[in-house]
Amino acid sequence: MARKRAAVLISGRGSNMTALAAAADDPAYPAEIALVVSNRSDAAGLAVARARGIATAVVDHAGHGKDRAAFERTLQSVLERHAIEIVCLAGFMRLLTPYFVGLWDGRMLNVHPALLPAFKGLDTHERALAAGVRIHGATVHFVVPEMDSGPIVIQAAVPVLDDDTPDSLAARVIKAEHRIYPLALQWLAQGRLHRVGGRCLVDGVAGAETMLIHPQAGSGEK
Repeated sequence: MARKRAAVLISGRGSNMTALAAAADDPAYPAEIALVVSNRSDAAGLAVARARGIATAVVDHAGHGKDRAAFERTLQSVLERHAIEIVCLAGFMRLLTPYFVGLWDGRMLNVHPALLPAFKGLDTHERALAAGVRIHGATVHFVVPEMDSGPIVIQAAVPVLDDDTPDSLAARVIKAEHRIYPLALQWLAQGRLHRVGGRCLVDGVAGAETMLIHPQAGSGEK
């Protein structure tokens, strides 16, 4: 079976793009990273993609002014030219219109640095620390017109330590993102994801019995 052609949309260093590309290095992986697109010509991830031999494109949002529709028409034409079947947002700092999202309904994923539906939007690590949560994490979800609101595909949780800063917490969360995003793309490419109402069900995944508790009770406590 032919591998699905995926594009990764980035605005910066593209660390999640690199994680997806590394997973796709395995010929058995059901998707290939066929294209990396950035809305910024200076995005560091473009050089990383080129070094891997991945086709790249720049669709500069600034060149379209405030005309989001024109920007998205150009973006769509690039995706069509490369015969893209799945789109993965990875630090792509542009809000997409409902029209564009509709074009990719069920075929576009995003990774968010929080355990949705908590902490939608920006500055997730600062807000998690300010809220005093003990567990934080990352989420991969389908993209819908409402920001950070699509059916959740997979999540990973990490502990929040007493001495955490936004940077130290971000470093822990990004490792979780790199682990779960390739899994989500794999399942989508395999046709194993099914949206039922506002939920996403995954074929062939066993339930887990493990539990993450933080902070842990001391050895002398009952």
